[in-house]
Amino acid sequence: MNKNFQLICSDVDGTLLNKERQLSAITKSTIAKFGAHLPFVFISSRMPKAIAHLQASTQTLHFPIVAYNGGLIKNRDEVLFSNPISLQLTEQVIQLNSDIGVHLSLYNEDEWFVPEDDFWANREANNTQVTPEVLTNEAVLKDWRNYNKGAHKIMCMGEENKVEALYQLLKTSLGDQLHLYRSKPTYIEIAPKEISKLTAIKHLLTHLYNFSENQVVAYGDNYNDIELLEGVGWGVAVENAKPEVKQIANEITRTSHDDGVALSIQELFKEFFGNQA
Repeated sequence: MNKNFQLICSDVDGTLLNKERQLSAITKSTIAKFGAHLPFVFISSRMPKAIAHLQASTQTLHFPIVAYNGGLIKNRDEVLFSNPISLQLTEQVIQLNSDIGVHLSLYNEDEWFVPEDDFWANREANNTQVTPEVLTNEAVLKDWRNYNKGAHKIMCMGEENKVEALYQLLKTSLGDQLHLYRSKPTYIEIAPKEISKLTAIKHLLTHLYNFSENQVVAYGDNYNDIELLEGVGWGVAVENAKPEVKQIANEITRTSHDDGVALSIQELFKEFFGNQA
């Protein structure tokens, strides 16, 4: 079945990666073969540098990427869209965390700053294959004030009880201005309220591609994928997705560890794959 679909976008973590947190050989070859015909867009909460090596391995570097859950869109080295958290709100988040003390990673484009080289920094570096720069939150803010920068993402990582305490504090104080996403019990990912993966895809369709949301296929697994899967022509959840994601999906494919996205692409776009599906 192909209802004139013209673009695929896919989440990364929990959707595309296998048990080794890598793209399998089947997934890489499938994306490369699809990308020889139509655009394939990686759409993730990751920073651009943590997506670029995935593009390189799938021969899709000529397509745009969506980073930071829609806060930054790049086409190769060109920034197509950028909407960071304001410097003022970034400062407020850091201040609210001062008495709780969870790890706060600060991101702007391809800059990633960690307050110390701790368990959380090493874990995220291993997951994304990117090495951060060690600099205190206060030192980062001092530098960013000179350039009026804010954070494309603030990642809060720590023990579950501390993360929950910070989440409740942030929700009460800044919940109307920031999007607070609990990707794991030990994580909070913070982004501007007005951006999402769906708004990013709409931006690409308006400014780069001449077709509609109904011609887009999207893959995801977590809460921040729900709006995207509901808003495009065909939303696909992997079997390991959250129940709420599977409930709204048009299709449920196999798990991320079992090449679910690749198998779904091969089935949806049989004309590109012959008898492979």
